[in-house]
Amino acid sequence: MICLIQRVRSSQLHIEGALHAEIGQGLLALVGLEKDDNETTLAKMLDKLYAYRVFSDTEGKMNLSVKDIDGEVLLVSQFTLAAETQKGLRPGFSSAMPPASAEPLFETMVAQASRRHAKTKSGVFGADMQISLLNDGPVTFILRA
Repeated sequence: MICLIQRVRSSQLHIEGALHAEIGQGLLALVGLEKDDNETTLAKMLDKLYAYRVFSDTEGKMNLSVKDIDGEVLLVSQFTLAAETQKGLRPGFSSAMPPASAEPLFETMVAQASRRHAKTKSGVFGADMQISLLNDGPVTFILRA
């Protein structure tokens, strides 16, 4: 499982021109599910996501997590994160989890994340989404579980 997280001041997710989800200060998390991912991998990623210290404390050091600042999280499924890009000029997706397996796992992730932190929102699996964000820093990290 791969999560590309961006510390944001705000983010908006639109589907078919309509606002579907919106957050203020927090994390935009793009989630790439790989073939071997399961509920154990998912739990490890959620532990890391909500505890990862990317927000500044009073001394300006990244010592605070999204939970520490009571920030918001926007989870978005993005299979392209699992792309194989080492060879050639076209991405390969053989390591990505097939949609039939990925959708229920992503929905489980959203449900578990929402129980852990009420200020969690999500996109819609497989939808054509447009996401805008105001990256704070910019601060962007790739997390693997």
